[in-house]
Amino acid sequence: MSKHTTILQSKFKLTTCQLVLLVAIFFFWYLMTKPGLIPPFMFQDDNQAAFFFGEPVQICKVIWDWFFVNLEIYPNLVVTLTETVLAFLFGTISGLLIGLWLALAPTAAAIADPYIKGLNSMPRVILAPIFGVWFGLGIGSKVALGITLVFFIVFFNVYQGVREVSPNVLASARMLGANKSQLLRYVYLPSAMSWVFSSLHSSVGMAFVGAVVGEYLGSASGVGYLILQAESTFDINTVMAGILVLTAFALVLDGIVSLAEKHFMKWQPKAGGTSEQL
Repeated sequence: MSKHTTILQSKFKLTTCQLVLLVAIFFFWYLMTKPGLIPPFMFQDDNQAAFFFGEPVQICKVIWDWFFVNLEIYPNLVVTLTETVLAFLFGTISGLLIGLWLALAPTAAAIADPYIKGLNSMPRVILAPIFGVWFGLGIGSKVALGITLVFFIVFFNVYQGVREVSPNVLASARMLGANKSQLLRYVYLPSAMSWVFSSLHSSVGMAFVGAVVGEYLGSASGVGYLILQAESTFDINTVMAGILVLTAFALVLDGIVSLAEKHFMKWQPKAGGTSEQL
């Protein structure tokens, strides 16, 4: 059996296990919210579990109606995804550039250090009303909030990744005649890349948080707006449907980040490669 076939079989088994676990979770959810199956000491009556946690079948119906019947989700989803992607891109780029700059400029880093720490320690959610005043209730305020959440995750990872470059590697590169641009391209950036992609996986969720929290605090469209409207009428099934839709698209965006990571990190040895050769 070839190595490629073995890898495909392993991936198939892993995917199968993940799908089985997902089905088991939804089946357990279905049983626990079905009348007559709830232990009496947990809820006063059989309908309370469905009221608090929703019913998987009804949630699926809401999602089906959103995507295939009334098509209500599409304009709102476009708004939320636009806010998320813009916040993710601008937050990542600014965090990468400023992190590289301060990591390579110790004096500037020392001056900016208390301000960076102060801004990072600030609960960014409290900035949402301020951004609403500055940028209005449109996409701009949500993107600004998302950028503040993404920026610091990327910034600190890039800053730490560049600072942890081995002095021996730098000395060797300089001995071989590498100039500043070559050091940046062939030493600093490769060193920071693993840190960058590690931070991007966390940043995806933070970008969604910025978009949805901003929609909660003031908007007329977006998936967060749909969830807020459903909460006001205690429609837990629609709330859960919105959460599942956001989760699914967050996983899609995270998968895109994983594909980019595989493309740009081809030079990095795969885990277990050394042990296979021994």
